[in-house]
Amino acid sequence: MKLTGDTRRELAREIKETYPATRKLLLDFGGCVIRVDTTTDALHDALEDYFKEFLAGGGVPTIVLSAHEAEPPETDLEFAAKQPDPGKTKIKEEWIDLPDGRVVRKRLTGMHFLFGQGENVAVGPCLANANQVINFVNNRFIEWKLNSGGFLGHAAGVRFGERGIALAGFSGAGKSTLALHLMSKGTTFISNDRVMVEDNGHGLTMFGVAKQPRINPGTALHNPDLSCIVEPDLRETFLNLPAEELWRLEHKYDALIDHCYGPNRFELRCPMDALIILNWKRDESPMRAAKVDPLLRKDLLPAFMKSTGLFYLPENPARRDDPPLEAYAELLSKADLIEISGGVDFERASEVCLRFMETGRL
Repeated sequence: MKLTGDTRRELAREIKETYPATRKLLLDFGGCVIRVDTTTDALHDALEDYFKEFLAGGGVPTIVLSAHEAEPPETDLEFAAKQPDPGKTKIKEEWIDLPDGRVVRKRLTGMHFLFGQGENVAVGPCLANANQVINFVNNRFIEWKLNSGGFLGHAAGVRFGERGIALAGFSGAGKSTLALHLMSKGTTFISNDRVMVEDNGHGLTMFGVAKQPRINPGTALHNPDLSCIVEPDLRETFLNLPAEELWRLEHKYDALIDHCYGPNRFELRCPMDALIILNWKRDESPMRAAKVDPLLRKDLLPAFMKSTGLFYLPENPARRDDPPLEAYAELLSKADLIEISGGVDFERASEVCLRFMETGRL
């Protein structure tokens, strides 16, 4: 089909009339009910399987979106290219702002995503790119939490008992690896890579993203609960690599939480009692952990701060710019900030984190 409208409303109407979405899926993301309408049984079933730990039996949806299986649509819209993130060279996305919303087009797949004023539409080869539809669902939840006043953090999250911690670190520090080590010690998973943090007046609450971890062989092979996801014929190949090369190797696997750790171990909401910043190095020095003041150690906070990106269209124009460093410092002063430094030691770090969640002390 060719999209001919000039507004998000007109474009969405063309799509919905051409490809009616009649299958409905209700999800519960930490108390936020999301309804996903799809045009095909296959796409509905794929999304239902991926989000099986977050299915809702009922409720009034706060967010509604629809996904329409189709060939990549044609359009005369004049998209602007999104420049690659630092360290990357390939342009993957284009976008255009309309009077009542935004359209993002994925260059490689031809998927189009329309959103604004509470309407959210995905159109294109959805089933073949179900991961992009899944990301769109999660992005709608992130946008809703940020529009409610939340701060976006680049962090993993886990809970043990009544306490939760977020785990952040500078590039390659291993926040996901540490989170999965903690899962092997009995914690509940909250998020792999993003958290939205709110001040509830008595402390901080963090909300996770319903995205399964994607891990490299270095993480999988050093955790007995995860080693099963590496193909047997590749295990020896990976294990024979030098330690540093294995650590840096990019060869992603999906670590499905229910498959690796059992059912009911993935939630999307919990208190955030501390932010752990991994500021360590791969050397033989002893690991150290200490509470620090976020108002005095603002140098650590960029490890946690996260830019919102193309899929965030704020209701309040004042939120178009990301919160400044000082605002993050003020927010994080309402929880403990713990710096882990010295040499990389996941076993020791997981013991420290678990003790904090059990006792509130290091």
